[in-house]
Amino acid sequence: MKALNKIQLIGNVGNPPEIRSTASGSKVAKLSIATNRTWKDRDGGVQEKTDWHRCTFFGQIADVVEKWVKKGDRLYVEGRIEYSTSGEGDQQKFWTDVIVQELIMLGGTEKHEPAEMPF
Repeated sequence: MKALNKIQLIGNVGNPPEIRSTASGSKVAKLSIATNRTWKDRDGGVQEKTDWHRCTFFGQIADVVEKWVKKGDRLYVEGRIEYSTSGEGDQQKFWTDVIVQELIMLGGTEKHEPAEMPF
């Protein structure tokens, strides 16, 4: 039986991308994307909630993120969810990451000249 692990998000970049390189020289970029939702509560008041999603980009997509993505930009990302832990005992932390496999820049705080994406 096949399984599916896929996520699609449209949101705004909440922090400047963090860029690093692996031991083999491949780039890795990390950033957070905010998604917002609004609804009316029982009393008719408007409620809003922001969810933050940790996103990780590898290789050519990380190169694009480093060159073009800035805080406030609106992005479409598609990828898979990956769970991890760090620390031990009471100090253990749990992480949920989106491993991005597709990126579409939808606009942002500044106008960018259209660019040919390398992938």
